[in-house]
Amino acid sequence: MPELPEVETVRTGLIPAMQGRLIERVQLNRANLRFPFPERMAERLGGRRVERIDRRAKYLLLRLSGDETLLVHLGMSGRFSIEADAASRQPGDFVHAAPANPKHDHAVFEIEGGVTVRYNDPRRFGFMLLFATASEDEQPNLAGLGPEPNSNAFSGAALGEALAGKRTPIKSALLDQRVVAGLGNIYVCEALHRSGISPLREARNIPGVRAERLAHAVRNVIEEAIAAGGSTLKDFAGADGALGYFQHRFSAYGREGAACPTPQCAGEIRRIVQAGRSTFYCPACQR
Repeated sequence: MPELPEVETVRTGLIPAMQGRLIERVQLNRANLRFPFPERMAERLGGRRVERIDRRAKYLLLRLSGDETLLVHLGMSGRFSIEADAASRQPGDFVHAAPANPKHDHAVFEIEGGVTVRYNDPRRFGFMLLFATASEDEQPNLAGLGPEPNSNAFSGAALGEALAGKRTPIKSALLDQRVVAGLGNIYVCEALHRSGISPLREARNIPGVRAERLAHAVRNVIEEAIAAGGSTLKDFAGADGALGYFQHRFSAYGREGAACPTPQCAGEIRRIVQAGRSTFYCPACQR
Protein backbone atom coordinates (compact mmCIF):
# COMPACT_ATOMS: atom_id res chain seq x y z
CA MET A 1 0.00 0.00 0.00
CA PRO A 2 1.40 3.45 -0.85
CA GLU A 3 2.67 5.26 2.22
CA LEU A 4 3.15 8.97 2.82
CA PRO A 5 6.10 9.49 0.39
CA GLU A 6 4.31 7.72 -2.45
CA VAL A 7 1.09 9.69 -1.93
CA GLU A 8 3.07 12.93 -1.72
CA THR A 9 4.76 12.02 -5.02
CA VAL A 10 1.35 11.52 -6.63
CA ARG A 11 0.14 14.84 -5.21
CA THR A 12 3.03 16.80 -6.69
CA GLY A 13 2.55 15.00 -10.00
CA LEU A 14 -1.12 15.99 -10.18
CA ILE A 15 -0.62 19.66 -9.30
CA PRO A 16 0.48 20.88 -12.77
CA ALA A 17 -2.32 18.95 -14.46
CA MET A 18 -5.22 19.79 -12.13
CA GLN A 19 -4.54 22.59 -9.67
CA GLY A 20 -6.22 25.82 -10.72
CA ARG A 21 -8.00 24.08 -13.59
CA LEU A 22 -11.66 23.38 -14.26
CA ILE A 23 -13.02 19.84 -14.19
CA GLU A 24 -15.09 19.82 -17.35
CA ARG A 25 -16.49 16.30 -17.09
CA VAL A 26 -16.11 13.14 -15.01
CA GLN A 27 -16.82 9.67 -16.33
CA LEU A 28 -17.31 6.81 -13.85
CA ASN A 29 -16.91 3.39 -15.43
CA ARG A 30 -18.33 1.45 -12.48
CA ALA A 31 -20.44 2.17 -9.45
CA ASN A 32 -17.84 1.51 -6.78
CA LEU A 33 -14.26 0.91 -5.72
CA ARG A 34 -13.82 -0.42 -2.17
CA PHE A 35 -16.94 1.59 -1.39
CA PRO A 36 -19.56 3.11 -3.71
CA PHE A 37 -18.56 6.37 -5.36
CA PRO A 38 -20.16 9.43 -3.70
CA GLU A 39 -23.75 10.06 -4.70
CA ARG A 40 -23.96 11.99 -8.00
CA MET A 41 -20.19 12.34 -7.96
CA ALA A 42 -19.76 12.96 -11.69
CA GLU A 43 -22.50 15.59 -11.69
CA ARG A 44 -21.17 17.30 -8.55
CA LEU A 45 -17.58 17.51 -9.84
CA GLY A 46 -18.38 18.74 -13.33
CA GLY A 47 -17.83 22.49 -13.61
CA ARG A 48 -15.82 22.69 -10.37
CA ARG A 49 -12.33 24.14 -10.24
CA VAL A 50 -9.55 22.34 -8.38
CA GLU A 51 -8.29 25.17 -6.21
CA ARG A 52 -5.60 23.23 -4.37
CA ILE A 53 -4.35 19.67 -3.92
CA ASP A 54 -3.34 18.75 -0.37
CA ARG A 55 -2.33 15.56 1.39
CA ARG A 56 -3.11 14.38 4.91
CA ALA A 57 -1.44 11.14 6.01
CA LYS A 58 -2.07 8.72 3.10
CA TYR A 59 -5.03 10.67 1.68
CA LEU A 60 -5.13 13.07 -1.27
CA LEU A 61 -7.44 16.05 -0.75
CA LEU A 62 -8.61 17.92 -3.84
CA ARG A 63 -10.00 21.28 -2.69
CA LEU A 64 -12.80 22.29 -5.04
CA SER A 65 -14.59 25.52 -5.74
CA GLY A 66 -17.92 25.54 -3.94
CA ASP A 67 -16.18 24.59 -0.67
CA GLU A 68 -16.17 20.84 -1.18
CA THR A 69 -13.24 18.42 -0.94
CA LEU A 70 -12.67 15.19 -2.85
CA LEU A 71 -10.74 12.71 -0.70
CA VAL A 72 -8.87 9.95 -2.53
CA HIS A 73 -7.23 6.89 -1.01
CA LEU A 74 -5.12 4.84 -3.41
CA GLY A 75 -5.58 1.52 -1.64
CA MET A 76 -3.19 -1.22 -2.74
CA SER A 77 -2.95 -0.53 -6.45
CA GLY A 78 -4.61 2.81 -7.24
CA ARG A 79 -2.73 5.20 -9.52
CA PHE A 80 -3.33 8.27 -11.64
CA SER A 81 -2.12 8.81 -15.19
CA ILE A 82 -2.10 12.09 -17.10
CA GLU A 83 -2.63 12.56 -20.82
CA ALA A 84 -3.11 15.60 -23.06
CA ASP A 85 -4.26 16.42 -26.56
CA ALA A 86 -1.31 16.82 -28.92
CA ALA A 87 -2.36 20.41 -29.64
CA SER A 88 -2.06 21.38 -25.98
CA ARG A 89 1.39 19.91 -25.36
CA GLN A 90 4.39 22.16 -25.03
CA PRO A 91 8.10 21.29 -24.85
CA GLY A 92 8.91 20.26 -21.29
CA ASP A 93 5.21 20.06 -20.39
CA PHE A 94 3.94 18.10 -17.41
CA VAL A 95 2.05 15.59 -19.51
CA HIS A 96 3.10 11.95 -19.32
CA ALA A 97 1.40 8.74 -20.35
CA ALA A 98 1.58 6.03 -17.71
CA PRO A 99 1.04 2.51 -19.07
CA ALA A 100 -1.85 0.76 -17.33
CA ASN A 101 -4.55 -1.65 -18.43
CA PRO A 102 -7.44 0.62 -19.52
CA LYS A 103 -10.05 -1.88 -18.33
CA HIS A 104 -9.14 -0.75 -14.80
CA ASP A 105 -9.70 2.96 -15.53
CA HIS A 106 -12.59 3.45 -13.10
CA ALA A 107 -12.77 7.25 -13.02
CA VAL A 108 -11.78 9.61 -15.82
CA PHE A 109 -11.45 13.36 -15.23
CA GLU A 110 -11.53 15.65 -18.26
CA ILE A 111 -9.71 18.85 -17.31
CA GLU A 112 -9.72 22.15 -19.16
CA GLY A 113 -6.85 22.57 -21.60
CA GLY A 114 -7.26 19.15 -23.18
CA VAL A 115 -5.94 17.22 -20.17
CA THR A 116 -7.30 13.82 -19.15
CA VAL A 117 -6.55 12.34 -15.71
CA ARG A 118 -7.39 8.66 -15.26
CA TYR A 119 -7.73 6.80 -11.97
CA ASN A 120 -6.74 3.17 -12.51
CA ASP A 121 -7.11 0.55 -9.75
CA PRO A 122 -6.91 -3.17 -10.63
CA ARG A 123 -7.62 -4.39 -7.08
CA ARG A 124 -10.20 -1.69 -6.32
CA PHE A 125 -9.09 -1.24 -2.70
CA GLY A 126 -8.97 2.53 -3.14
CA PHE A 127 -11.91 4.84 -2.53
CA MET A 128 -13.17 8.40 -3.00
CA LEU A 129 -15.28 10.55 -0.70
CA LEU A 130 -16.82 13.97 -1.29
CA PHE A 131 -17.63 16.22 1.64
CA ALA A 132 -18.11 19.85 2.62
CA THR A 133 -14.65 21.24 3.38
CA ALA A 134 -15.94 22.84 6.59
CA SER A 135 -16.78 19.37 7.93
CA GLU A 136 -13.26 17.99 7.48
CA ASP A 137 -12.57 17.60 11.19
CA GLU A 138 -15.70 15.44 11.47
CA GLN A 139 -14.71 12.99 8.73
CA PRO A 140 -13.97 9.55 10.24
CA ASN A 141 -10.96 9.00 7.97
CA LEU A 142 -9.32 12.26 9.06
CA ALA A 143 -10.45 12.79 12.65
CA GLY A 144 -7.90 11.90 15.28
CA LEU A 145 -4.89 11.60 12.98
CA GLY A 146 -1.53 12.27 14.58
CA PRO A 147 1.01 14.84 13.40
CA GLU A 148 2.67 14.61 10.00
CA PRO A 149 6.22 13.24 10.44
CA ASN A 150 7.70 16.12 8.41
CA SER A 151 5.78 18.84 10.25
CA ASN A 152 6.78 21.11 13.12
CA ALA A 153 4.23 19.34 15.32
CA PHE A 154 6.28 16.13 15.22
CA SER A 155 9.22 15.91 17.61
CA GLY A 156 10.88 13.56 20.06
CA ALA A 157 8.90 15.10 22.91
CA ALA A 158 5.60 14.76 21.04
CA LEU A 159 6.40 11.18 20.08
CA GLY A 160 7.39 10.27 23.63
CA GLU A 161 4.14 11.71 24.94
CA ALA A 162 2.08 9.78 22.36
CA LEU A 163 3.84 6.52 23.29
CA ALA A 164 3.58 6.94 27.05
CA GLY A 165 1.84 3.99 28.69
CA LYS A 166 1.51 1.95 25.49
CA ARG A 167 2.37 -1.70 26.05
CA THR A 168 2.25 -2.59 22.36
CA PRO A 169 5.52 -3.17 20.46
CA ILE A 170 6.97 0.06 19.09
CA LYS A 171 6.54 -1.28 15.54
CA SER A 172 2.77 -1.57 16.04
CA ALA A 173 2.56 1.77 17.83
CA LEU A 174 4.20 3.61 14.93
CA LEU A 175 1.69 2.08 12.52
CA ASP A 176 -1.12 3.62 14.58
CA GLN A 177 -2.13 6.70 12.58
CA ARG A 178 -3.13 8.43 15.81
CA VAL A 179 0.51 8.40 16.94
CA VAL A 180 2.02 9.69 13.71
CA ALA A 181 0.20 10.07 10.40
CA GLY A 182 1.21 8.48 7.13
CA LEU A 183 3.70 5.83 8.23
CA GLY A 184 3.41 2.26 6.98
CA ASN A 185 5.33 -0.96 7.22
CA ILE A 186 8.24 0.01 4.98
CA TYR A 187 9.24 3.29 6.57
CA VAL A 188 8.64 2.10 10.13
CA CYS A 189 11.09 -0.76 9.55
CA GLU A 190 13.61 1.67 8.08
CA ALA A 191 13.27 4.25 10.85
CA LEU A 192 13.60 1.66 13.61
CA HIS A 193 16.73 0.25 11.99
CA ARG A 194 18.30 3.69 11.62
CA SER A 195 17.54 4.56 15.23
CA GLY A 196 18.87 1.23 16.58
CA ILE A 197 15.56 0.39 18.29
CA SER A 198 14.17 -3.13 18.30
CA PRO A 199 10.68 -3.47 16.82
CA LEU A 200 9.90 -5.76 19.76
CA ARG A 201 10.55 -3.13 22.44
CA GLU A 202 7.41 -1.90 24.21
CA ALA A 203 6.38 1.55 23.06
CA ARG A 204 6.21 2.86 26.62
CA ASN A 205 9.94 2.11 26.94
CA ILE A 206 10.94 4.68 24.31
CA PRO A 207 11.47 7.72 26.52
CA GLY A 208 13.74 10.74 26.27
CA VAL A 209 16.85 10.14 24.16
CA ARG A 210 15.42 7.13 22.35
CA ALA A 211 12.28 9.06 21.38
CA GLU A 212 14.41 11.93 20.05
CA ARG A 213 16.56 9.52 18.06
CA LEU A 214 13.52 7.73 16.66
CA ALA A 215 11.72 10.95 15.71
CA HIS A 216 14.85 12.15 13.92
CA ALA A 217 15.10 8.85 12.02
CA VAL A 218 11.42 8.95 11.04
CA ARG A 219 11.71 12.49 9.73
CA ASN A 220 14.90 11.76 7.75
CA VAL A 221 13.56 8.56 6.20
CA ILE A 222 10.36 10.29 5.08
CA GLU A 223 12.19 13.30 3.65
CA GLU A 224 14.68 11.10 1.76
CA ALA A 225 11.90 8.89 0.41
CA ILE A 226 9.92 11.89 -0.85
CA ALA A 227 13.05 13.22 -2.57
CA ALA A 228 13.52 9.80 -4.23
CA GLY A 229 9.92 9.69 -5.47
CA GLY A 230 8.86 7.01 -2.99
CA SER A 231 9.47 3.28 -3.19
CA THR A 232 8.26 1.13 -6.05
CA LEU A 233 6.98 -2.19 -4.75
CA LYS A 234 4.51 -4.02 -7.00
CA ASP A 235 2.00 -1.47 -8.29
CA PHE A 236 3.23 1.98 -7.31
CA ALA A 237 4.06 4.63 -9.89
CA GLY A 238 3.76 8.39 -9.69
CA ALA A 239 1.23 10.37 -11.68
CA ASP A 240 3.85 10.82 -14.41
CA GLY A 241 4.34 7.06 -14.70
CA ALA A 242 7.78 7.26 -13.07
CA LEU A 243 8.84 4.66 -10.54
CA GLY A 244 10.19 5.59 -7.14
CA TYR A 245 13.78 4.78 -6.24
CA PHE A 246 13.99 4.76 -2.44
CA GLN A 247 13.77 0.95 -2.43
CA HIS A 248 17.41 0.96 -3.58
CA ARG A 249 18.33 2.61 -0.25
CA PHE A 250 16.58 0.17 2.08
CA SER A 251 18.80 -0.79 4.97
CA ALA A 252 16.40 -3.36 6.45
CA TYR A 253 13.09 -3.75 4.63
CA GLY A 254 13.04 -6.77 2.33
CA ARG A 255 16.70 -7.63 3.07
CA GLU A 256 16.23 -10.84 5.05
CA GLY A 257 19.54 -12.70 5.41
CA ALA A 258 21.65 -9.77 4.18
CA ALA A 259 24.48 -8.33 6.24
CA CYS A 260 23.42 -5.40 8.41
CA PRO A 261 24.72 -2.18 6.81
CA THR A 262 25.25 -0.45 10.16
CA PRO A 263 28.98 0.32 10.58
CA GLN A 264 30.78 -2.08 12.96
CA CYS A 265 27.72 -4.36 13.15
CA ALA A 266 28.34 -8.03 12.37
CA GLY A 267 24.65 -8.97 12.43
CA GLU A 268 22.29 -9.79 9.61
CA ILE A 269 18.78 -8.71 8.80
CA ARG A 270 16.09 -11.01 10.15
CA ARG A 271 12.42 -11.25 9.23
CA ILE A 272 9.68 -11.83 11.81
CA VAL A 273 5.91 -11.41 11.66
CA GLN A 274 4.13 -8.88 13.88
CA ALA A 275 0.36 -8.46 13.74
CA GLY A 276 0.31 -10.26 10.41
CA ARG A 277 2.97 -8.04 8.81
CA SER A 278 6.60 -8.73 7.99
CA THR A 279 9.13 -6.89 10.12
CA PHE A 280 12.76 -6.64 9.04
CA TYR A 281 15.39 -5.75 11.62
CA CYS A 282 18.87 -6.54 12.93
CA PRO A 283 18.76 -8.18 16.36
CA ALA A 284 22.44 -7.39 16.87
CA CYS A 285 22.26 -3.60 16.75
CA GLN A 286 18.56 -2.88 17.34
CA ARG A 287 17.91 -3.09 21.07
